[in-house]
Amino acid sequence: QVQLVDSGGGLVQAGGSLRLSCAASGRTFSNYDMGWFRQAPGKERDFVAAISSSGGRTLYADSVVGRFTISRDNAKNMVYLAMNMLKPEDTAIYYCAAGAVLTKMEPFYDYWGQGTQVTVSS
Repeated sequence: QVQLVDSGGGLVQAGGSLRLSCAASGRTFSNYDMGWFRQAPGKERDFVAAISSSGGRTLYADSVVGRFTISRDNAKNMVYLAMNMLKPEDTAIYYCAAGAVLTKMEPFYDYWGQGTQVTVSS
């Protein structure tokens, strides 16, 4: 089992920045690939970014390329999502997730955080 706790969400104006954090506990964090997903009101949960267990490879949704950066600190059991140039359409609940495969596909992630709300005002 891996327990994940998301934090760092909030209200920000368009063009602003936020950094989300995800704290992991339980099984060896460094064994897992990590992802961030988001769910806007009335929409399905979508992939945002992912990072390999070592941190050497990353994946991004086209909509966030150049604005968001995923990173991890295996010594601290943490994964981060730095979000810059935020847009109102980035408003959603953001979830971190852990899995055994580096992928954009939600079903491959086994463990999920509780989510943190990000609201971007225009």
